[in-house]
Amino acid sequence: MELSGKSPTIRTHGEDPLNLETPPHSLRESFITPVERFFVRSHGTMPKVDPGGYTLTISGLVESSLDLTLKELKKRFPKKEMTAALHCAGNRRAELMQVRQIPGETAWGVGAIGNARWTGISLRDVLLEAGVDGDAAHVAFTGLDEVPLEDSVTRFGGSIPLEKALAGDVLLAYEMNGETLPRAHGYPLRVVAAGYIGARSVKWLSEIEVRGEPSENYFHARDYRLYPADADPGEADPAEGEPLGDLYVNCAICRPAEGELVSGDPVKVAGYATTGGGRGIERVEVSADGGETWSAADLTPGEDSGSWVFWEARVEPGPERREVHLLARARDTSGGVQPASPRQAWNPKGYVNNAYHRVNIRRTAA
Repeated sequence: MELSGKSPTIRTHGEDPLNLETPPHSLRESFITPVERFFVRSHGTMPKVDPGGYTLTISGLVESSLDLTLKELKKRFPKKEMTAALHCAGNRRAELMQVRQIPGETAWGVGAIGNARWTGISLRDVLLEAGVDGDAAHVAFTGLDEVPLEDSVTRFGGSIPLEKALAGDVLLAYEMNGETLPRAHGYPLRVVAAGYIGARSVKWLSEIEVRGEPSENYFHARDYRLYPADADPGEADPAEGEPLGDLYVNCAICRPAEGELVSGDPVKVAGYATTGGGRGIERVEVSADGGETWSAADLTPGEDSGSWVFWEARVEPGPERREVHLLARARDTSGGVQPASPRQAWNPKGYVNNAYHRVNIRRTAA
């Protein structure tokens, strides 16, 4: 392993800030993504945190503000475990970039996602201990990482609605896959907001503020928003953009790879699917003829609603087809479906692309 303990096969989008993407085939090697193959999304230089001097502050619209060391957090609140996928809002942006340019953004493929077993304490327990004021409506997080902007430096942050914060599926995690949380993933403490975009799972957590309004942090108020297709995100009024939270239903093909040469009939196709809002994946379908006909995939869900779902299907393109256009689409338990084309999902920041996923393969002669 190289580069911050990561697998040498991982794709590097940048080293400072560190941004790493998991190859699609590696995502299907295990249901729980090993740390060495787990993607990394950073906006600034990773902070070095002394655990002995670390303190988490809980303030704002609470009855009692709290300042808790990591040791106090572990002693004061019960341990909780949860399997959850972290899904970067920019995952699959590269497909949108083929529709129209998206300057200044990382061309993530389908590997800005991973599924881990997180251990920590429930955010709900901490908020109940502090006592939430009746005027509270949002819970904001601020990390220790400092991010340079055009004319200033800011810490990364964001917020979630109070209802989400109290739902029981938001963790303050200090372990990942049974080991101490790695530095690249937020040591010593991070948020894990299951079913939400990864940007709300703030790393290197230092402050929790209970508020009446959403976070004013740049990365919540301006950056992670879904702007209209004709908007200029740098100049647009933030009110034009929809703040990102719950994940949309989504799926991707991990095997076979784009351009892969395969043999025989049927062709085995495998991938992952996710959704948010406490919903589940109801169905995944795969097409080997560009969407004319569809075959249902077999699903392997996780125990927790925030986990991803693995799926696998076998399709028969027919012996005469040498160029095969695979498509995958999912539906969740609320009836949510994916748009058919990346053109329908395009937006000027390249966020939350959940169009049908397409992979083109070649087949050997019989």
